Amino acid sequence: MLLVSAAGTVVAGVSEIRVALAFGALIAVGEAVRVTLPGDREQAPISDAGALAYALLGPLRGLPTGHGVLQVVAVSGAAGLLGLGLNTLRGRAPDPDVLARRIITICFAAVCFQPLYNSGALDRLATHGAQYGLVLAAVAALAALCDVVLAAVLHRARTGRRFGPALRDELRALLGIGTAIGATGLVISLGAGEIGLWALPVFSAPLALTQLSFRRHSATWDTHRQSVASLARATEVAGYTLPGHTRRVAALSRAIGRRLGMGERELLLLESAALMHDIGQLSLVEPVPGGATALLPAAEQRRIARLGSEVIRQAGVPPEVADCVRRQAEPYRCPDGSRDPGLPAASRIIRAANAYDDLCDDRGLARRLEVLEQLRLDTAREYDPRVVEALAQVSAGCRGQRTGR
Repeated sequence: MLLVSAAGTVVAGVSEIRVALAFGALIAVGEAVRVTLPGDREQAPISDAGALAYALLGPLRGLPTGHGVLQVVAVSGAAGLLGLGLNTLRGRAPDPDVLARRIITICFAAVCFQPLYNSGALDRLATHGAQYGLVLAAVAALAALCDVVLAAVLHRARTGRRFGPALRDELRALLGIGTAIGATGLVISLGAGEIGLWALPVFSAPLALTQLSFRRHSATWDTHRQSVASLARATEVAGYTLPGHTRRVAALSRAIGRRLGMGERELLLLESAALMHDIGQLSLVEPVPGGATALLPAAEQRRIARLGSEVIRQAGVPPEVADCVRRQAEPYRCPDGSRDPGLPAASRIIRAANAYDDLCDDRGLARRLEVLEQLRLDTAREYDPRVVEALAQVSAGCRGQRTGR
């Protein structure tokens, strides 16, 4: 698509080259200063807003423009590649999928708007300024939905996660910085019609400040994750759990949560709780053999979980994490056979993942299948059947990757 657009633009000649260079510079700079949000979600707000504004650009300082769909795609794509190159020089690995998604989204927006504008049909449809603004807002909203669907498809292809939960996560993200991106792109295109290219720096400034706030939030979250990881290793360093146990349980829990359709925020909280699920063992006078809490009496498991929760609360982590750790030792069903509706899904997942890792050993596939069957038999009381089945699917997938299937 990018090559075809570039070739078409060269053949037809670049229209308003000064305007193209200005928008290209904004897109390239925005790509170079992209930010990674919690959940490893990459965003280039300034670049996205600049590309959207160029796709929706009609008159410039009261004068009509003549660039079309091909030039919008060519300029956005070339500037994005330049920004990726700058990121590479800074030692940051580029993600071409994100750029490809933006190009498709911008192409969609340009196809919706540019033919209407260049043919004069938009002037006949939107005879007043308010109507023109509504048309731009509608196209921007459609482009945002297109981007959400593409992002969910990419997320599903990368992680194997179900499309529905991935789409819900992307829609939630759209309500955050995605709304700011769309609004800024819309304002730049409208502002350029009145004040010209000065609209680019003037109306990009608020979004730049917003991006700075998101960057600080992301840095804070990274620090939090590092603190959680360091705290989680305390049980291994002290010899209470086997090396790698907490990381395996966290990875397994996250995979199960993704299989069950958890949202990104839920997965992040689940991962934190799983990393710290054994912190309560530090209160023991003598370590549990092999750190296998799944083999302890139920009362002792609950005591360790409660003590771990108290330690976690003092560490300043979200209260949901401490609650998940406290309730991880509670069985899925009450003594009367009923389910406890207040038992967090994360606690049920950690309970099954921890038992699986505690009970498996180095005897290979046969032992793992035996443990899974034991967990299935215990679903009458101890474990959530849906969690155990998801665990079995995740375990089968991991075995398939190891054997090359």
